[in-house]
Amino acid sequence: MKTKGRIVTYGELLLRFSKQGHKRFTQGEELVGNFGGSEANVAISLATLGDEVEFVTRLPDTQIGLAARMMLRQYGLDTSHIMMNGARMGAYYFETAAALRNNSVTYDRERSAFSELRPGMIDWHEVLRGASVFHTSGIAAALSQDAADVTFEALDVADEMGLTISFDINHRKNLWRYAGAAPRETLARLLSYADVMFGDVIEFEFLMQHPKIPFEALTPDYEMALRPYREWFDDIHRQFPRCRRWLMGMRNQVNASHHLLTALLLSDNQLYSTRIYDIPDMVDPMGVGDAFAAGMLHAMLDRPDDEQYILDYALAASTLKYTFPGDANLATDDEIKRLMAL
Repeated sequence: MKTKGRIVTYGELLLRFSKQGHKRFTQGEELVGNFGGSEANVAISLATLGDEVEFVTRLPDTQIGLAARMMLRQYGLDTSHIMMNGARMGAYYFETAAALRNNSVTYDRERSAFSELRPGMIDWHEVLRGASVFHTSGIAAALSQDAADVTFEALDVADEMGLTISFDINHRKNLWRYAGAAPRETLARLLSYADVMFGDVIEFEFLMQHPKIPFEALTPDYEMALRPYREWFDDIHRQFPRCRRWLMGMRNQVNASHHLLTALLLSDNQLYSTRIYDIPDMVDPMGVGDAFAAGMLHAMLDRPDDEQYILDYALAASTLKYTFPGDANLATDDEIKRLMAL
């Protein structure tokens, strides 16, 4: 597998609306907006860490679409293959958790410019020329049959060109609404291309129809029983033998602002574990999984043969995401390494 060079990420960029101060949408009049979306979050995080990254999507040719593209450029992303046409930009509304009340997400993505992509609209051979890694997620295929077909089109070309393919399960059950949608089967087909895979225990449970293993840490000295996870990973690897690295993230939500976070990595048939971070006063949980993916991809480029370092780095990057408002992780390489050293 190639492990050096340009990274291409592909998915929908969204406009996020939220209320400040833990207000419900039924309270007050002001909404705060920012741009986000899983694959874009990964791209921004990687660019912040100093990697060469291109983000590919489709945006409307409007002032909102222009603002979204300008935001990506501000973070140093290559946007040269972003399509600027289509009717509208997808959005989501995020209500922040408080105390015992959970986060709430409402999507508004139907007929977005991205969801109306069609096979043949993107020249994937041109986009992927000179790249070494292609990253996307299940969300890219969840919005419409055409969007799913374009995702498979991209994966076919990336596979043909010999890129390392990185895939985040990112199962969002509220998105798979189009006629004939089969999320579990489609995700399994997508994962058959993956060299590197990300997911949390809930997504692994959905994909494999395997009861999740409880992660009940209340303190960082919690001792995990690794054997059940190893057996679970072995089952997954038998189903998807191509994949070399599997990252499983897990968190225990003590309350709305207090999480404990850790992860496991199966690589070349060896299971790696790492520390548990206690995060008592988190700022924003959105994009934590995307920070995992970006951290792991960056560490793979930096130290491709040091699996423990890759896992430790990915977890530290994800932990720092809790400290930033918005969707993308803006932690620097130095900050991540300082946290790892504590």
